[in-house]
Amino acid sequence: MKNRIRVLRAEKNLTQAELADAVGVSRQTINAIEKEKFDPSLPTAFRIARIFGQTVEEVFHYQGE
Repeated sequence: MKNRIRVLRAEKNLTQAELADAVGVSRQTINAIEKEKFDPSLPTAFRIARIFGQTVEEVFHYQGE
């Protein structure tokens, strides 16, 4: 699943560690989500979107096959 987390983090001057603390996951989890190696659970996706003041659809984009 494509996402805009890296861009949104840069706009808010957040590190991966700071975002991870705010979301309640590890920095490695944020890294894996950013690199599109891991899809977050729905609750995690909603928490990430809320932190950036965006909808889940604005942050995450499903790329069908």
